[in-house]
Amino acid sequence: MIGLAMFLSCLVLLSLGFPVAFTFGGVALIFGLYAEGLQLFQLVAERMHSIMTNVTLMAVPLFIFMGLILERSGIAEKMLESMGSLFGRVRGGLAASTVLVGMVLAASTGVVGASVVTMGLIALPVMLKYNYDKRLASGVICASGTLGQIIPPSIILIILGDVLQQPVGDLYRAALIPGLLLVAFYIIYVLVLAFIKEDVAPAMPSNDSPLSVQYWSAFKAIVPALTLVLIVLGTVFAGIATPTESAAMGAVGAVFLALAGENFRFRMLHQVAMETTKISAMVFTILAGATFFSMVFTYTGGDAAVEQLMQHLPGGKWGFIVLSMLAIFLLGFFIDFVEIAYIFVPMIAPILVTLGIDPLWFGILIAINLQTSFLTPPFGFALFYLRGVAPAEVKTADIYRGVIPFIFLQLLVLTLLAAFPGMISPFG
Repeated sequence: MIGLAMFLSCLVLLSLGFPVAFTFGGVALIFGLYAEGLQLFQLVAERMHSIMTNVTLMAVPLFIFMGLILERSGIAEKMLESMGSLFGRVRGGLAASTVLVGMVLAASTGVVGASVVTMGLIALPVMLKYNYDKRLASGVICASGTLGQIIPPSIILIILGDVLQQPVGDLYRAALIPGLLLVAFYIIYVLVLAFIKEDVAPAMPSNDSPLSVQYWSAFKAIVPALTLVLIVLGTVFAGIATPTESAAMGAVGAVFLALAGENFRFRMLHQVAMETTKISAMVFTILAGATFFSMVFTYTGGDAAVEQLMQHLPGGKWGFIVLSMLAIFLLGFFIDFVEIAYIFVPMIAPILVTLGIDPLWFGILIAINLQTSFLTPPFGFALFYLRGVAPAEVKTADIYRGVIPFIFLQLLVLTLLAAFPGMISPFG
């Protein structure tokens, strides 16, 4: 009962607007003092030290730095502009090119906020200029921006690898097909909708420049970032480097790409370093609060109660999978993916072994599911990111309605991956 009271208290405080990390830490402190007293917290320092010396988690700030460098140096902007001019002459082509650029940004940054803001500033005005439906344009940008959750180098896959005790490289390989499947579903949906409703996503006027010039422009814009991605992920897949080592290579490579461009400034480098520090501090502070919470939750018997409940669900293994996926989806309406990964997932992780569930496959299902947390109101962060840069003519209701079809597409992919595990396992 104490564990349940802790969880409900956190949900209430978060909905009232209290900061996430301090909410979990504060609730853990209050209930821990009530249950046992100060002696319960003797191991806190040791747990904090193990987090801060975790080599796998060192990849998080490095990948954040790499993504922000590519975004601030203008590489992402050039990709959007060249791809838009190349495919915009097809109905829905501008939206489809936005999805493709979102895929490249996801593979080169892994930072959802940077991808959504970049595409919101560049692609959204262009789509509105050519009379794209505001809901479709908003939905495409938000959904494409969240591809960084599943397409490597995804930060959530690093976190899930740590929580589920799975090699991050295996998770990266296992996420390739699901990520590409999402991209394909997004593009098919956009093109079919544009074919059925001509006024939803009209074609852009023909570009006066020769097609060869447009192809060369797109090639020059995309190849540098794509080459960096292939080097970073290729070294992980080939077993040459660990994810942390490849993240370090990616960070250095991004700096060299920025130096080779026209927009490099040392002031920009300083701003990126500061922003990386802020985002990393937020992630690790949430992790500290979540670790504090899970320690008290475990001591008071909450994990045993959850395990007992999950093991006695009707339907056995599939009953557990359905209920856990439903719980993660609903939690995504209220709390961020980091808290879900560090609070809820450790509660159900021990049951995987008991029920004979492959943790690698289950981790990919969780990652796809957590992607919806960026799109579901009222606390979908992608919605807030786009709202912050969208023009006044795009209403908040347009953004909320625009993401609904893409949420269903994500759930459809989740269902397919659950029904056909072979789509993941050969690459794990």
